[in-house]
Amino acid sequence: MEPPYKILVVDDEPDLEPLMLQRMRRHIRAGRYTFVFAHNGVEALERLNQQDDIDMVLSDINMPRMDGLTLLEQIPKVDPNIRSVIVSAYGDMKNIRTAMNRGAFDFVTKPLDFADLQITIDRTLSHMTEWREALSSRDKLVALQNELNVASQIQQSILPTQFPQGAEFNVYASMEPARNVGGDFFDVLALEDGLIGLAIADVSDKGVPAALFMMSSRTLLKGSAIGMGEPGDVLGEVNQLLHEDNDTGMFVTILYAVYNPFSGEFAYANGGHNSPLIVHPDGSSSLLPLTGGIALGVAPDMPYQQQTLSLAPGDLVFLYTDGVTEAMNEEEEEYGVERLQEVFSANPPKDPHEAIEAVFDSVNDFAGDTPQSDDITCLALHRSES
Repeated sequence: MEPPYKILVVDDEPDLEPLMLQRMRRHIRAGRYTFVFAHNGVEALERLNQQDDIDMVLSDINMPRMDGLTLLEQIPKVDPNIRSVIVSAYGDMKNIRTAMNRGAFDFVTKPLDFADLQITIDRTLSHMTEWREALSSRDKLVALQNELNVASQIQQSILPTQFPQGAEFNVYASMEPARNVGGDFFDVLALEDGLIGLAIADVSDKGVPAALFMMSSRTLLKGSAIGMGEPGDVLGEVNQLLHEDNDTGMFVTILYAVYNPFSGEFAYANGGHNSPLIVHPDGSSSLLPLTGGIALGVAPDMPYQQQTLSLAPGDLVFLYTDGVTEAMNEEEEEYGVERLQEVFSANPPKDPHEAIEAVFDSVNDFAGDTPQSDDITCLALHRSES
């Protein structure tokens, strides 16, 4: 049996330690986690130097003696492979950006939502495990395919595996990675006032650089989505941040939307990405209008307009990357949008999971034995009929 992950929690609030132990008791009893605590950055560094088996640091920002942002700078000097998650005030983008620039893997906001914290911890530890395995085998990386395997592990480790559900809506997303790994990702965010953020993206280039750029894009998108309301403003903010530190010249296409499950309102902005389909209960479908935005990271100060529509009961919005529409068969034909629409016209979807599986099956049948050259990524949201 593998030893439990050890998590160092750094916070000057005395009530957090018993609360954390109480809320995480099932995982502690199951041998998944063990916790150690410190009340400021100085104590945290002492713990890190004394205990060389700490896997993850969960730290508040505002603390006496040494704050969380200063601590983030010191952690790599003790162990560069430790993953850090920062606890920030809701919408505090300035400190979140600083934390990410200093090496934080992710962040959570106060007051702590322990369900969200659990998902963040699992995702962080999963990424850390994959990264350590990649480091342990780096001397054996003698061919490009080995590098692509590492990129695939990085890519998969950040994708959500749990999705918000409600009586009014249902969401599901999935990705089938290619051998030549690109930089697809998706995210589903629980926002304030019960709103749902939906994102799908595709990074230029392939391999480990694309996977790392994808991680940065996803983190900036999550932070901007929490701190800002309108999809167009979110893409504008992410574009600006990506462009400020983009020596590689890479870019990412992103579609970001905010869905109101109570009214059915679907607001979206498109940064150079494929236009989603809206599928009606009778199986008919149409492409959503583009909003005129270019890929993110290319140029600064770009405007990103947004559109808003109202989903009728039974409507499904289907987001996808070009790995779907540009899939090729042996005759070098592309799958295309029309075949995608035929999937739904033949069998109107009632469930996002069912819709995505149907598309994967259709694309794979079309491609036959032709090797998959790009990630196939889909995200679907269905508004309940009643």
